[in-house]
Amino acid sequence: MPEHVSFPGWLETRILCPPGLLNVNGRHFQGNEYSPGREIPVAAMPGRLEMQFRLLGLLPLHRMTVNVVPETRVIPGGHSIGVLLHSRGVMVVGLAAIREPSGNKVNPAAKAGIMNGDIILRVNKRCVNSERQLRDEINRCGSKGLDLTLEIKRADKIFNVVLQPVFCTETGRYRIGLCIRDSAAGVGTLTFYDPASKKYGALGHMITDMNTGRRIDLVDGSIVEAAVQGIHQGRRGRPGEKIGLFNGGGLKGNIIKNTPFGIFGTLERLPVNPFYRQPLPVALSYQVKKGPAQILTVLQENKMERFNIEILQVMPQARPDGKGMVIRVTDPRLLQTTGGIIQGMSGSPIIQNGRLIGAVTHVFVNDPSRGYGVLAEWMIREAGLWPEQKEIEKPGKVA
Repeated sequence: MPEHVSFPGWLETRILCPPGLLNVNGRHFQGNEYSPGREIPVAAMPGRLEMQFRLLGLLPLHRMTVNVVPETRVIPGGHSIGVLLHSRGVMVVGLAAIREPSGNKVNPAAKAGIMNGDIILRVNKRCVNSERQLRDEINRCGSKGLDLTLEIKRADKIFNVVLQPVFCTETGRYRIGLCIRDSAAGVGTLTFYDPASKKYGALGHMITDMNTGRRIDLVDGSIVEAAVQGIHQGRRGRPGEKIGLFNGGGLKGNIIKNTPFGIFGTLERLPVNPFYRQPLPVALSYQVKKGPAQILTVLQENKMERFNIEILQVMPQARPDGKGMVIRVTDPRLLQTTGGIIQGMSGSPIIQNGRLIGAVTHVFVNDPSRGYGVLAEWMIREAGLWPEQKEIEKPGKVA
């Protein structure tokens, strides 16, 4: 809580907090409830407090919860990374009719009610780990005239379907009419890492299946260094992209979380940022301002560069998504090379006034020079770099 806060006389304020969270006149306040007078309380440690406001001490006006967090410092990223995810089960990404020997076209999976986006968890009571495993079991059951039992996950529901594979004259094997995927790979950008814990954050948004738009239910995954081999320039109505090659060089780590704020895990090998050798403070949302800023990203091979952008709008990011601010690329060379924001740039750290304020996440399809960014404080929270906060011990009911 900043030291310049003061409260008008007509507004009664009560602060509910864990003992020791506040300093009053240089001493730890050991109670659970504090009513500020002329003394201005100052936060002594991280934690959570509740502020209650009443008009003339009688009429309740407002209450809010305040999280007190320590200043966090991390080293910005900007490195190009290759991302590989393995999902739990296999995802249905399409339905395809099968031509039988008789010439008829059938689809046993569609007839059984299987839909795009469904996750196949088990086949004949055995866990499914790969496309090949499912394909081989389908062919085995079909050749022996046996039924196939699939355990399906759809949103929060899990159910079984039973179907009979049919022989496909075009492929020469038994099929059930599905197109499936068991992994995802792509190129993105590292946002930050903590050299002490080796925890990192990247991308700034969730990885979803390109066909269904559904979140990939992560089993395991990894990131490695990637070299940018080319650029497809973005144009109005057609997003551009980086073309990358996984080279497994000086950056490597696991992926343990795939969330609306990006992917997170631990690095085995720490990269070097040529612009920021020492950690930078992470900005809280109120410290992010409209105006000039810079991003770090790679356009060629592994060469990290700085480019100018402008923060157009900062939005209260109460929902778990990657849209906490609107940004615009202003750097002439970046606009000439990429057309603006392109795929593979997701996660590029945004620096303003010596602080990490966020990461690039999305592009406006009809204006590639503009896009969205996620606020850094959400990514820091997801990475587990803020300590657990003490809960408020409420002394009693508030009338």
